[in-house]
Amino acid sequence: MLPSADPGPHEFTVVQHNVSDENPAPYRVVRVVLGAEPDLIALEELTPSRLPAFRSALAATHPHHTTVGTVGLWSRYPLADSGAVDIRPRDADEGWERGLRTLVRSPHGEVVTYVAHLPSVRIRAAEGYATGWRDESARRLGRAVAAEPAHSRLLIVGDLNGTVDDRGRRPVTSLVHGERSRFAFSWPARLPLARIDHVLARGAVVTKTWTLPETGSDHRPVAARLRF
Repeated sequence: MLPSADPGPHEFTVVQHNVSDENPAPYRVVRVVLGAEPDLIALEELTPSRLPAFRSALAATHPHHTTVGTVGLWSRYPLADSGAVDIRPRDADEGWERGLRTLVRSPHGEVVTYVAHLPSVRIRAAEGYATGWRDESARRLGRAVAAEPAHSRLLIVGDLNGTVDDRGRRPVTSLVHGERSRFAFSWPARLPLARIDHVLARGAVVTKTWTLPETGSDHRPVAARLRF
């Protein structure tokens, strides 16, 4: 995918990737995402069997990390106050955990960072597009973000299973902003048609967004540069 025009100096780079719970090649994922030289790496669909491989492969460059359920964040900088964020739809299983919050202590100041994986939109014979779970999860995430102090720098990174114009994601997208490059499509990986993986910010400007090569997942990684 073509990147947008070079926006000039930046202070922070973030990579977001749904690695796929069926992906047999975690080390390939790591090679690709490290090519963007990120400060933060957010991953979704982490499985217990492959999580140790990601921890080992990223330890040298991103020694600080936190995981909750199937989502995780790796950082060059220390993390604090890490914990789960409840974005589980009411009818989901008790073990459904796809949200975390942590505080990144970067050289540019503290950044409250959320990693989230919203439910997929399903197609059902009786209902057509079934967005109820996704929309409920977005509302829960939006409430958590809205409760943050207004002065705090904030990132939301994740597979949000919708584009920036999707009305079901407005509880989130009304609070943070991204960069609307036409070329940074992340899904499906072989012929990307939409960006459903996002890096969104408050108190910072996302100056550039682009996609990285395939990793064996059905999503492509999305990289973003930010300026505070």
